[in-house]
Amino acid sequence: MATNVDPNLNNIELLSSIENPVSDHNKPPSVFWKSFEQLYPPGFLRKVVAEIIATYLLVFVTCGSAGLSASDEHKVAKLGASVAGGLIVTVMIYAVGHISGAHMNPAVTLAFAAIRRFPLKQVPIYAAAQLTGAISAAFTLRLLLHPIKHIGTTSPAGTELQALIMEIVVTFSMMFVTSAVATDSKAVGELAGVAVGSAVCITSILAGPVSGGSMNPARTIGPAIASSYYKGIWVYVVGPVTGTLMGAWSYRFIQDHDMSQRSLSFKLHPIEINDSQVPDKDPLDVL
Repeated sequence: MATNVDPNLNNIELLSSIENPVSDHNKPPSVFWKSFEQLYPPGFLRKVVAEIIATYLLVFVTCGSAGLSASDEHKVAKLGASVAGGLIVTVMIYAVGHISGAHMNPAVTLAFAAIRRFPLKQVPIYAAAQLTGAISAAFTLRLLLHPIKHIGTTSPAGTELQALIMEIVVTFSMMFVTSAVATDSKAVGELAGVAVGSAVCITSILAGPVSGGSMNPARTIGPAIASSYYKGIWVYVVGPVTGTLMGAWSYRFIQDHDMSQRSLSFKLHPIEINDSQVPDKDPLDVL
């Protein structure tokens, strides 16, 4: 049996499609955009800006004091430069630790991602922010401390192998302490700043005469670019990355994962995450 189709109906549908074409602008948010929001939530920009500022101040103080000490030890003693480095780390952890985690170090960020305490896909953005802060601080110091040629640069005092081993050992020590106070709920979280800052101070006093005690690729790359001085720069990328990974994995191995007993003091609760998940708190959100 034949079906009669009103020809006017087809004309109406054709006019409707012309007046309201389906375009990409009228489509609902794509899966890509939803995934982007999951990886980089609205508050992520605040964290990035906090990392830029914290790393800027870290490099400004550590490299500024190191540059002055190298040019005239009567202005800033080498011991004073090491203490200044530890103190600025402590201050920044308490200042922005609750916002961004106060990593200030691409190697630390990568190590936290390796033990699943930080989203791996956010590591490049954090590293870029840290390098931005470090390079900006180094060029600021170049302007302020002119005519000092090397603005807090680090280079091997002996062989590159000696400097590499020293950087691995001291960065291992720093990251081991950081992992203890920042990822273990049984550690006293309020003391994270003091513990990490003290570790940086102690290890830099020892490593200074051998490798410069960088423990941070951004802290070395920033001044290297501003001073156009790249001697042994690979040591300060490979060494800190290796040391932080070893330190984080070592503490994770010995960590007591029995969370049945908890102290009354404020502590961090470890968060297991997948790459597609963003934790509500960063490992150094201790305040």
